[in-house]
Amino acid sequence: MNIVNATTLRNHLADTLKEVTGKRNFFLVSKKGEISSALVNIDLFEDLLTLTDTDYLASIRKARKEYKSGDVLSHDQVFGEL
Repeated sequence: MNIVNATTLRNHLADTLKEVTGKRNFFLVSKKGEISSALVNIDLFEDLLTLTDTDYLASIRKARKEYKSGDVLSHDQVFGEL
């Protein structure tokens, strides 16, 4: 698990930010032995925001229902001859 102590985070913020934007998606931040918050890269944060968008989730449910029922278009129907 990617856990960093708040004091360590404060003392090594620049390095931790580089890790979050590079090879890790997030760090859980602990304070006095309890995880209190998270530091996440922007791509993961945007994905999380998307998952809370009710309109977006409804559109996914609708698309899955249409696909399951065979209500789909072929590549040619969508793009025609390019």
